[in-house]
Amino acid sequence: MRTTLLDDTNHKEQRDGGGRVDTLFFRSRNVIITGEITDQVAQKAVTHLLALAEDSDAPINLFISSPGGHVESGDMVHDIIKFIRPTVRTIGSGWVASAGALIFIGAERKYRFCLPNTRFLLHQPSGGVGGQVSDIQIQAEQIRKMCDRFNHLFSEATGQTPDRIAQDTARDFWLNTDEALRYGLLGSVIQNADDLPGA
Repeated sequence: MRTTLLDDTNHKEQRDGGGRVDTLFFRSRNVIITGEITDQVAQKAVTHLLALAEDSDAPINLFISSPGGHVESGDMVHDIIKFIRPTVRTIGSGWVASAGALIFIGAERKYRFCLPNTRFLLHQPSGGVGGQVSDIQIQAEQIRKMCDRFNHLFSEATGQTPDRIAQDTARDFWLNTDEALRYGLLGSVIQNADDLPGA
């Protein structure tokens, strides 16, 4: 009985502690995206962004460390960053790749930050095609349209031409922080939270 009471107390402390961490994290106005970009990851990030936007117009920090993933899931987060009223500051850490980079450029260039050891990877969207010849043609056309849209989005975000984006991303296009700055992908490199505007 004594052990059961002790276990119940520990579980209550864990639940209360977890609730306190969640409350503190919400108040921090930080959102974290890590790992593969899936519809579940996008839903969680968008829900958090919308809740913070409802809470106040204060800036939101969106931390990204991702190898990429589902393009349309990246589109969803990208568009919500632009949709909500608060300024969203994207902060890259580790690596920001593919659909992760698509989310990253949802913020204005001056609000795109990264930590010193971040790497960026851009490449053309890809997808498998199969089925009847007519279906393969339809899917191939959709991939072509997706690539065109990708090139224009990154052109607007960086100041490079769509043709330059297409040429550079025909194969994996890696950039370190200095290269990302010169390319227009990144606004600035920060060392700590005090380097953020308004900190």
